[in-house]
Amino acid sequence: MIKQKITDTNLLTHLDSIEKDSTEIFLLNKGTIRGSVLHGTKMINQMRVNHNLGILETLTLGQSYMGAGLMTSMVKGNDRISFAIECGGSIKGLSVEASADGKVRGYLFANPIPITEPVESFNLSPFFGPGFLSVTKYLESSKQPFTGQVMLQHGRIAKDLANYFLESEQIKTAFVLSVYFDKEGRSLGAGGLFLQALPGADDKALELLEESALKMPSLGKYFASGGSVHELIDNSFKDFSPEIIGDKQISFNCGCSKERFTSFIASMDKADKNEILENGPFPLITTCHNCGTDYEFSKKGLQAIFSN
Repeated sequence: MIKQKITDTNLLTHLDSIEKDSTEIFLLNKGTIRGSVLHGTKMINQMRVNHNLGILETLTLGQSYMGAGLMTSMVKGNDRISFAIECGGSIKGLSVEASADGKVRGYLFANPIPITEPVESFNLSPFFGPGFLSVTKYLESSKQPFTGQVMLQHGRIAKDLANYFLESEQIKTAFVLSVYFDKEGRSLGAGGLFLQALPGADDKALELLEESALKMPSLGKYFASGGSVHELIDNSFKDFSPEIIGDKQISFNCGCSKERFTSFIASMDKADKNEILENGPFPLITTCHNCGTDYEFSKKGLQAIFSN
């Protein structure tokens, strides 16, 4: 992956002044509820510049990145988890993936998202429309990935992810996903919260936790103002005896490379290779959908690849 440079000096100064991106995983209420809090401001801004996103696109894909990042609290080692949305609205859909070590990547099916009138709120529901959400877990301990699917019920990523776990896995879950923009459209803060019932969880405790989550400050604004993940957990859930059990870095990261695209091109059919050499265009540009990186191949370079 090639990370594009963020050129907005005001934004760079701000990013240097706030806490580093991270995720902390914790238990509440005597180990009966699992949670994680994610700070992803730098991740969202790197995602934005690599994919060349506007505000609406940054909000949509940014919430998705954080949702996938929060779900890594359920996987370990070399495990991965992903979710995809296919829908009838102007967003068309999206696909994101996160590995257990906190690397997140993914893309929108439509960029830019077509709009017919000015966007007046951050309610994404009208842009999704009817559709499906699927979650896939790639576990080292399993020979095949596990995928579950539900219909979109809300058109809001946080609520639809929570609904997935309730319908598909019968687990009570809550998500909070927040991206804060300033008047100039800069993404100054981004954060998310994940809470999930474990065996033995008390329904009353879950209700109280949901009330506590609703009273929390806007996570985007909180992290934009320099807030820390650890303090947020301590202050918001002090009545539930929080126990930190892990932490990890979170980042926009893709394992693509020019070498991988070279291998793909080399494996093409002979007819397709001849078509490229005869008609171009040159340089041939291949793009990784997951991170927006372009890799260029000259005619001379392609001839060498094909001859080998």
